[in-house]
Amino acid sequence: MRHYRSEANERWVGFPHRPGDIVISTRSKSGTTWVQMICALLVLQTPDLPAPLTLLSPWVDAEHEPPDVVRARVEAQEHRRFLKTHTPLDGLPLDDEVTYVVVGRHPLDVGLSLHHHLANLDHRRITELTGADATPPEDVDDRTWMAWWVATEEAPEEHLDRLPGVVHHAADAWTRRTERNVVLVHYQDLVDDLPGEMGRLAGRLGIEVDQARWPDLVAAASFAAMRARSEDRAPDHLGVLRDRAAFFRAGTSGRGAALLDDAQLQAYEARVAAMAPPDLVSWLHRP
Repeated sequence: MRHYRSEANERWVGFPHRPGDIVISTRSKSGTTWVQMICALLVLQTPDLPAPLTLLSPWVDAEHEPPDVVRARVEAQEHRRFLKTHTPLDGLPLDDEVTYVVVGRHPLDVGLSLHHHLANLDHRRITELTGADATPPEDVDDRTWMAWWVATEEAPEEHLDRLPGVVHHAADAWTRRTERNVVLVHYQDLVDDLPGEMGRLAGRLGIEVDQARWPDLVAAASFAAMRARSEDRAPDHLGVLRDRAAFFRAGTSGRGAALLDDAQLQAYEARVAAMAPPDLVSWLHRP
């Protein structure tokens, strides 16, 4: 089990899983909340969730909330549990009776979304919650940020939300994609065919959905519907976001690549090719 400095993944050690648990493992800004919402709809089979999504699907390794508080919330749940983590699978004690859903997205779109997300965080509030300095990053424009983000060489063990960490998270899951209890989801597939991807995920999770409810469940899982209900869909029960609606900023693809010039794109492609096998690169970069 690998340790990551940017995640509190030691909180998974000794975690009391139940048979049927679902663990949603993603890089930040890769579709985490979207897949949590889909799992909530499939498990509960109603668009009228009984609580805010972030409470229904706790983030187990969140450093801004005490571990005993999170664990108590998880253990009190009576529905089939669907839990959030930003830790790659090699940083978790894997359980054969748990299904692991790993979400991938084009790395350049992840990088741009991260920049917007950092600008939307209340860093003073995060400092209050964690006791650690959460000084906001230097305020730069999107192009400057993307050029820096693509070039950074910070290792995954040090910080997962850099280009090497984003690729590593996907690469580790890619090596496990044929395992019975590992499911890979691509952000772009959710954009292109939300009903189809929801149906595929329901099948992999062994969930039968009342077809009379299906249109309402799909509608509630749309990006627009989540943004319209951002007050109880955004992951913010502790008040760390400046603007909950801004958390669901655009949901589109291709904007990250558009910010790089030809030389920067070539350098990016060479870096990614050195980090991951060609079939994974093609999957991550799917149009």
